[in-house]
Amino acid sequence: MTKWTQTEMEKRLVRYADLKGLRNAFIDARTPGSDRKENFTIIGPGVSENPAQVVHIPEAHGFNVGAARQPFGCTNSQHSHLTAETFVVHTGKWRFVFGANKDEGYLDVEPGDVATVPTHMFRGFEKRDEGTGFLYVVLGHDDPGKVVWAPSVFKMAEDFGLKLLKGGKLIDTTLGEKVPEGAELEQPPSAEKLKELATPPIEELAKYALKPEQMKANPNSPLAGEGVEEAALIGDVDAQDGFKAGPIIGHWDHGFALRRLKLETGATIPAHSRSEQEVIFVQSGTLEVNWADGSIIMGAGDTLTVPVGLAHGFRNPASADAIAFVVRGASAPAAPHFATAQAAE
Repeated sequence: MTKWTQTEMEKRLVRYADLKGLRNAFIDARTPGSDRKENFTIIGPGVSENPAQVVHIPEAHGFNVGAARQPFGCTNSQHSHLTAETFVVHTGKWRFVFGANKDEGYLDVEPGDVATVPTHMFRGFEKRDEGTGFLYVVLGHDDPGKVVWAPSVFKMAEDFGLKLLKGGKLIDTTLGEKVPEGAELEQPPSAEKLKELATPPIEELAKYALKPEQMKANPNSPLAGEGVEEAALIGDVDAQDGFKAGPIIGHWDHGFALRRLKLETGATIPAHSRSEQEVIFVQSGTLEVNWADGSIIMGAGDTLTVPVGLAHGFRNPASADAIAFVVRGASAPAAPHFATAQAAE
């Protein structure tokens, strides 16, 4: 049985300041408007097309965690995913634009908002306000596959010397890279494929987004207590820890549940363990995660993955509320197991 020392646990922590991004992760890296974006792969392989992408924590979780950081006016080109793509808006104002040609509706989001986009449809996103913004992204499954790009993206990429091989590897001809002999280039989606990637009505897509004021605390959460709230955000099915399905229920499989934790100043959650992966992203404030052999103080933008079965607690040591988003690695998370019977009462 692994002994989770301070050193071992800190290997499972990715601080915002330590994130290592890549500006040429995808085929649209030189497209005007998209050439200033940074892509991050925090947990799992992600969907980057460049082998130079740094993977901070490669351990399989059943889902992937990544991020995008973009300045004002920077866009992420139209693409489709094979698995769930869920966004937590950390900083900045953003617009998600739908359809292969960006003409099938849009959704505006701000800090603290959560939005999830169905599989098999085109989406892109643009940073809309001054300064740099950060989107935290959860992708479904251990292998989220590779993205399907809209036809226009291939043409723009070729104009700037980038080619994409079948299987998802990027070739940069401006650096002298050549397409390997016998290798096939990825082709733009056919007219038939485009029909398969049709955009749902915007009225449906709007149901897949929540603002902070819509994130309602669940009094039946086993973690709820004085100064502590847990709100359900994404749950495809009823869970085993006091949460019903919803409020966001996808017609596609997410493979994870997303929750929002709020701890007021001085509030604590006693030691407990989980039966599934638990990844914590601090939106704002300060959160202490403690266990028998140590503790970690997390700040805004930090990510921690807690080992399955490790008894751990939470505390807010600061004067402002701690807000954290928690990814639970199962569609129906089990009830937590509290370290003592007294804590569970």
